[in-house]
Amino acid sequence: MVSGPQPVALDVAIVGAGFAGLFGLHRMRGLGLRTRVFERGAGVGGTWYWNRYPGARCDIESLEYSYQFSEELQQEWHWTERFATQPEILRYAEHVAERFDLMRDIQLETSIDRAAFDDATASWSVTTDRGESFSARYLILATGCLSSTNLPDFEGLADFAGETYHTGRWPHDPVDFRGKRVGVVGTGSSAIQSIPLIAQDAASLHVFQRTANYSIPAHNAPLDPEHEARVKADYRGFRAHNAQLPFGAGFAPNEQGALEVSQAERDAEYESRWQTGGLGFLSAYADLLFDAEANRTAGEFLRRKIHEIVRDPEVAALLSPDQVVGCKRLCVDTGYFDTFNRENVTLVDVRSAPIRRITKTGLETADAHYDLDMLVLATGFDAMTGSALRIDIRGPSGQTLGEKWAEGPRTYLGLATSGFPNFFTVTGPGSPSVLSNMIPSIEQHVNWIADCIGHLEQRGLKRIEATREAEESWVAHVNEVADETLYPSCNSWYLGANVPGKPRVFMPYLGFPPYVEKCDEVASNGYEGFLLS
Repeated sequence: MVSGPQPVALDVAIVGAGFAGLFGLHRMRGLGLRTRVFERGAGVGGTWYWNRYPGARCDIESLEYSYQFSEELQQEWHWTERFATQPEILRYAEHVAERFDLMRDIQLETSIDRAAFDDATASWSVTTDRGESFSARYLILATGCLSSTNLPDFEGLADFAGETYHTGRWPHDPVDFRGKRVGVVGTGSSAIQSIPLIAQDAASLHVFQRTANYSIPAHNAPLDPEHEARVKADYRGFRAHNAQLPFGAGFAPNEQGALEVSQAERDAEYESRWQTGGLGFLSAYADLLFDAEANRTAGEFLRRKIHEIVRDPEVAALLSPDQVVGCKRLCVDTGYFDTFNRENVTLVDVRSAPIRRITKTGLETADAHYDLDMLVLATGFDAMTGSALRIDIRGPSGQTLGEKWAEGPRTYLGLATSGFPNFFTVTGPGSPSVLSNMIPSIEQHVNWIADCIGHLEQRGLKRIEATREAEESWVAHVNEVADETLYPSCNSWYLGANVPGKPRVFMPYLGFPPYVEKCDEVASNGYEGFLLS
């Protein structure tokens, strides 16, 4: 009998070479473990490799949206802007990969098709789209929260004769909008960032909006050298301070409630936050995400701002959201609302007249046809679970992760899921992830996983699995925390509401400091809630 080639033996297989995969590889190497990262892109960087649309930029300040595991790296890397652009963030990821010699263990242009856990060997059998086979004692998903594009199922999309792009899968070569009739579908973060730049070049731009979104100006600028020097003089203290704030980012919190002060005082605070720019607006008052009446005052302020900026009152009214501030991801922009004062820009309300189909020459709504040369789909992501569920991952019973999560994702701490031994997720559902500063969250997760694996290795243990009871308790706790807030009050991608047929479950955990405390407590109690054998 002739047997095929033996699988390549690894200690750890990591899926994804974004910021989580890069740091995961660095930590696993530090444990002396044979590790390989599998990345479907042709380069590292994860979401910053794929999202190259015009205006793509981080909404967390550069000095915070960066690694802290290496003081040398923190000191030597110089960010040029307050909010870094996609090209600069990608250069940073590439620099990290080169500086720490990570590329030799990263396999690019490779997707994991299947991973199945074998009880007999206590290891994962991993198959790639190249037909390669690997065995790995541990499997870590570093697939990212915003990496699986949500492509709308529009009738006739394949028939469109013009150019079609999705913001989450943007070409690497520049896209020329000059002289083109462009349609942008969607008004989430990627649309809000790209629309002002597209409008500068396009002959005409039609923005097809179903739901208006709140957005705060970035007031981006070159990074102030004096501010950078102050931070770098005590980077450790800067990080420690921010880690104690609710989102794990340096949004100056206000302990007062919005209704404890006069309207004049409230408006002055909101104006100050507006002029400062960025997501810190949500920290203007302590109760904005908990009290509907308090939140209403923030919404009224932001709607007034939109009406001050947009000259056409009907357009301003359409651009003014009616939902809770923050229940959908708050956006950060550069000149978004002002763009609708341009003569070549038209806002189309597809809530009142829905999109019927894409035609060969453009887009048809319930009451009009729009001739287009180019269609930009800014329709977001299958967030937090999309990339994980595209892989056929099977536990020892044969149950797939998709079957396990059919009613919505179920995890313990967002790190593990019962029925899937030696399997970890970085910033998975049930962790702060997208409601926190992502890179510090990633580092906290990867450090916890590395310490856990180190604990197993030191004690000669071969297997770890979350118990069903611990998972049930954690899922209930995540829901209880969410239900105390206003987050579940609107249809958002936090709930999976942007993807047809996806179960409506609030996926992130609110509160970075209490989450870290819980993770530390679980580890110090001998990995309480896990079965080790």
